[in-house]
Amino acid sequence: MRLSIDYKSIKLRLWLYFVLFAGLLMGLLWFLQIFFLSAYYEEMKINETLRIANSIAGKYGEDGLFEEIERAMRKNDMYIQIEAHIDDAYRTLYSPYYNESEGGDAGENAGEGEGAANPVPFPVYSNEIRAIREQLMGYDAHDATRFIPNPMRDARMLAYGTYLDRTEGQEVLLYIFSPLYPVESTIEILANQLRYFTVISLILACLLSFYISHIVTKPLTNITKSAARLAEGQYGVAFEGGHYSETRKLADTLNHASRGLARADNLQKDLIANVSHDLRTPLTMVKSYAEMIRDLSGDDPAKRNEHLGVIIDEADRLSLLVNDLLALSQLQSGRQSMRFTAFSLRATIENLLQSYRIFAEQEGFSLVLNADCDGMVTGDEGKLKQVLANLITNAIKFSGERKLVEIALSERDGAVRCEVR
Repeated sequence: MRLSIDYKSIKLRLWLYFVLFAGLLMGLLWFLQIFFLSAYYEEMKINETLRIANSIAGKYGEDGLFEEIERAMRKNDMYIQIEAHIDDAYRTLYSPYYNESEGGDAGENAGEGEGAANPVPFPVYSNEIRAIREQLMGYDAHDATRFIPNPMRDARMLAYGTYLDRTEGQEVLLYIFSPLYPVESTIEILANQLRYFTVISLILACLLSFYISHIVTKPLTNITKSAARLAEGQYGVAFEGGHYSETRKLADTLNHASRGLARADNLQKDLIANVSHDLRTPLTMVKSYAEMIRDLSGDDPAKRNEHLGVIIDEADRLSLLVNDLLALSQLQSGRQSMRFTAFSLRATIENLLQSYRIFAEQEGFSLVLNADCDGMVTGDEGKLKQVLANLITNAIKFSGERKLVEIALSERDGAVRCEVR
């Protein structure tokens, strides 16, 4: 058995797009975390160092400067030192390491550069401080940033220097050293985690995309099945649109079309029934009068002509019925309109009753017209005559043993009223 796959299916396309999106997302995550982690880490350390340097510069000359420095060092694992260039000599104003035997607080009067102790800078960073100082002086720059070997670890270190004060005769410099920890081990840990995360994510993406594609396409599948039933002639079928606005609108439109087709089908059946009913009476009369001519009035010219006139009138009615079918089709297509004329309803009824005299002669029916007016009306005389013929035929059919059909025509307050009973 050959497996058939519809590559244009919405369900398959949604599933593939969702899985592809998840795969691209995982690839982007791998690319950023593995290949750009080192560069991102260095950029982050630079931004963090600049932020701390700006914070210290904002506190320079104010109380709480050294508390701010110590808090920054503890929190960010940094080494920070401040020195002053006075009279061609460099004097340390603050360092976390100093010689207490020379007395004083390393931070006392640091903003002024007088009366402060002379702490001894941590000797490990002496060369690095000298390199940053030469870069600041040599290029006459406001700050300097460089990556240098870390003398305390087998790694690199971010060295940053800037001026806190550049007044003439006194320059105050700030140095910040931030170690850069090796990221290779971190990358390896992330890679191991990403492997598990990628596999789990892709499995979840496949399952979730399959579920989403199923619930999205389910209303369309139901609508397709209902449409197939509608095509088979089940015009009362209901379409369900699910929970989505688009499919609900589609279902509402198809439901409206289904109701319209159902009404059209009922009208077609009613039309066939009415046409059959309308055709039966003229055909019966044509046959009956033709038999009368053959059996009774063939030798009586007056009777024969009268009966032939009825046959001709009924043939005309048959022709009108056929024309009405064509007119109905034209009305539905908007190409035909009613033909209104002024005529006497009494004269129309009297002319119509001539066709029913056979019932009086052969079966003893009495057709009585009680009219107290001419009943002048405006309308389509042919169609109104067809309606009256249907009413009279039904009255004859259901008159029972009385065999009496009365047509009452009256006019009151300018309105013409006609009853068949």
